[in-house]
Amino acid sequence: MTAHSPNPNEQIPDAAQSDLNGFEIVVGICGGIAVYKVCSVVSELVQRGAGVTCVMTKSATKFVRPLTFEALTGRAVLTSLWKPQHSYDPQHIKLNDAADLFVVAPATANIIAKTANGIADDLLSTLLTSVNCPVLLAPAMNDRMWANPAVVANVARVKEFGYHLVGPGEGWLACRSIGKGRLEEPPTIVKAIVDLLPDQKKSDS
Repeated sequence: MTAHSPNPNEQIPDAAQSDLNGFEIVVGICGGIAVYKVCSVVSELVQRGAGVTCVMTKSATKFVRPLTFEALTGRAVLTSLWKPQHSYDPQHIKLNDAADLFVVAPATANIIAKTANGIADDLLSTLLTSVNCPVLLAPAMNDRMWANPAVVANVARVKEFGYHLVGPGEGWLACRSIGKGRLEEPPTIVKAIVDLLPDQKKSDS
């Protein structure tokens, strides 16, 4: 299933345009129906001037094709440790060196567990083990998964490591139940991103 993507040429308010010039943001995208919301997040960041590089897990590509994010960002989408792009450092370090912020949305129970335990078995988790900028996780999962003791412990651990979280929200879930586990809405995620970006570049843009 391929979700509908927003129009990359859609206009946003003039007051917001170009206020993120000079910032480099890496957006890690995990598998889940909420991926469609991330299209809007990426689109707004780009329209506001940020350089955005997307890293997708294999399962994420089952919901939205990499081509969607390539169209939104104007950049290649990274999907594998074994298929480096011509401009992509095979040591996976230069991408993190340039990043002002690393965002993971939707952040599944799986990627949160990997992050909490230092597991690096795909491109996204490998990048997260070598990140040297602030990290923002936007969780999304079933409400019972969110309440699972193992997930609760992993969330607490990544917070202890200094990672930031936005959400999850509460409401109608893809499993057709109502509870906590919804990916936060794009404006809320974008605000959390902007709030975490360094003040110096904001003032220079």
